[in-house]
Amino acid sequence: MSRIYRTFTRYRTSLPAVALVTLTATVAWSQTIDIGSRRELFVDRLLIDTMDDAELRLHHPVKAPRAASPLPERHYFTVIKDGDLYRAYWRGTDPSYSGETHTGHAGETIYYAESHDGHEWEFPKLGLHEVGGTRDNNVILAKQPPFLTNFTPFLDVRPGVKPAERYKALAGYPGPGDKRGKSEPGWGLFAFVSADGIHWTKRNEVIPYRPKWRHAFDSQNVSFWSEAEQQYVCYFRTWTSPERLRSISRTTSPDFESWTTPVAMNPNLPGEHLYTNQTHPYFRAPHIYIATPTRFVPGRGNAPNYDAKDVNATDILLMTSRAGSTKYDRPFTEAFIRPGLGAARWRNRSNYVALNVIPTGPTEMSIYHRSGDRYILRTDGFISVHSGTVEGELITKPLSFSGQELSLNFSTSAAGGIQVEIQKPDSTPIPGFSATDCLPVYGDEIDGTVRWRGNSDLSTLAKQPVRLKFVMTECDLYSLRFE
Repeated sequence: MSRIYRTFTRYRTSLPAVALVTLTATVAWSQTIDIGSRRELFVDRLLIDTMDDAELRLHHPVKAPRAASPLPERHYFTVIKDGDLYRAYWRGTDPSYSGETHTGHAGETIYYAESHDGHEWEFPKLGLHEVGGTRDNNVILAKQPPFLTNFTPFLDVRPGVKPAERYKALAGYPGPGDKRGKSEPGWGLFAFVSADGIHWTKRNEVIPYRPKWRHAFDSQNVSFWSEAEQQYVCYFRTWTSPERLRSISRTTSPDFESWTTPVAMNPNLPGEHLYTNQTHPYFRAPHIYIATPTRFVPGRGNAPNYDAKDVNATDILLMTSRAGSTKYDRPFTEAFIRPGLGAARWRNRSNYVALNVIPTGPTEMSIYHRSGDRYILRTDGFISVHSGTVEGELITKPLSFSGQELSLNFSTSAAGGIQVEIQKPDSTPIPGFSATDCLPVYGDEIDGTVRWRGNSDLSTLAKQPVRLKFVMTECDLYSLRFE
């Protein structure tokens, strides 16, 4: 129970009836979270007030069968779903290049592939650039140092976006070394635009390098149009000081040209390096941003053909943030995807996943690994509220909603189930919507409707502050939405 509510209950007996009604309404609304008709996932504790014999459970992606024509093993992938077409982008190197091989060198290239099912990939021969002595290839960008080291595109879903700028990207690399107190034009991130995601035009430098930074921008710097914030958002690589940990900062823009002063998000645990961030709006709930960063652990693993300083192990984490927030939520700090079996996965920088979690079926979403493997999860299936054979309860904070029906993403055993009680903010059951009025919900559904005495219509409760109480047995509850 919150401090505000405890204070209210302590003094309410001394209040006149009219004042009591007014104060009750004021307290209820001051604590109410308006979720409208948005889908809410249990990837953080925003809606959770109490849990009894229930817990949050992290669900680990499962490797799908290897495709006959998979994506190659390369660095810094992005996968975008554009209607029925999947587009993949990654960094490669011109095999005929013989110059310096430092990061940002002139031989770096950007390759492109596409798919109609998100599993098997095609590599079109585009003829745009001569690479390896031929134009018979799928290279879309070449000979633009240092921008191709971390070129990271996105599909711009902003209403009214110019057709010629339907795709955008940020790219740039300032070079190695400590740059504190220094800043030069060209060290920052530059904008790229495209009508079709294949033919690109470089624009101006839009996010400049800041003299207070030791180092920045030296991994994928991701950006997107936020429907929830109504502005562009960029999450990019910075380093903490004085610890010198690879970390993440955030900046925003109304037009993809002028960007706000960056804010350090500092999601690192002590001593923890976050090599990439891969932050993006979740496709079923775009006000929630999913992040699948690579955790970099120096001094472990194997690094054949590299210097001793490059001995490291890597794995993938799961974090989330919400529209407008400058913090990440991390209910689980353990690995989301482990390196796994095989010595190759324990070598230098071997574990990255592509930017974006992508729907690849009505009940499935995919995460693409730099190995060419595809990992799958149930739709919304990052984290669940879990109960076992002992009946568990979840009670939400006061919330208000828009819509007529409550839809749940859930999975139960044959013996398990859920019943939902709708309560007033003081935890009193609303007549007709108690747990005993609720028909048991069981099975396995992505969008299952809840009914009370055979009735699913909640329109009389819309816009009012309520609590939801879930009574659960052998169940995983992934998300909810009022529709």
